[in-house]
Amino acid sequence: MSQIEIVEIIEQIKQEIQVNANGQGKASVRAAARLAGVDEKAIRSSLDSAELKPSRLAIILAEHGFHPAELREWKTNGIPDIAIAIILDYYAHEAGRYCTKQARLVCKAFNTIGVRAWIQDILGWVKPPTVQQPQSPIEIILQNAQNLVAIAQQLFEQDCRQRELEQAILAQQNLNQQLQHRLKAVEVEQDRVNTPCGHKYSVVGFANLQGLEISVKEAGAKGRKASALCRKQGIEIERIHDPRFGKVGLYPESILVEVFKAEHN
Repeated sequence: MSQIEIVEIIEQIKQEIQVNANGQGKASVRAAARLAGVDEKAIRSSLDSAELKPSRLAIILAEHGFHPAELREWKTNGIPDIAIAIILDYYAHEAGRYCTKQARLVCKAFNTIGVRAWIQDILGWVKPPTVQQPQSPIEIILQNAQNLVAIAQQLFEQDCRQRELEQAILAQQNLNQQLQHRLKAVEVEQDRVNTPCGHKYSVVGFANLQGLEISVKEAGAKGRKASALCRKQGIEIERIHDPRFGKVGLYPESILVEVFKAEHN
């Protein structure tokens, strides 16, 4: 039995094969027997035996979920494609001395695509397009409600993200303020360490810093008092160049505060 002969058999039994709208195929008992290379009576006998004394083939079909009553109906209504595959496999491998080379060849050919796909192919069956049924008013209302729920959920999630972002920004602002306060405290402490006697100013410079007007004579007098206090406390007086007076002294802030306070009192 060659592949060419199998093709010829398929052409001969093509009229005895059907496929429904769902793509499920079936074939007559004669067609199944021709494919398996056995006598049609052998298959009919197995189908008849299902309800009384089932044959080995009938038992195998029952094990695959087919009811004995169904098997008898196949004689007139045709054998389903899944059952045809079982029958072919039986005569290819499990029928003992009744196994046929043709059944093995057909099984080998069908194993690549399946019996159902083969039946669909030889009959030119194409899956019909799915027709979408119009929605009922209730379905439309439910769909709209689902859409509204989805939109509300999206808005809620967006609002939550916005709140989280605002909280994160506020937390960052608070952290920045804390860092600024700490930095200011560090700068103050560093300034205190670097200038234990306070910053140094000239008499005129200190007066301007305090918003006070001072004459040259007053500046000279206060400078002498500041110098005396510095010498008394052992504080070195720095001298800087001044375009009006040549050189002027720089006195610690604490000394100048004391001098101006005494003069003011």
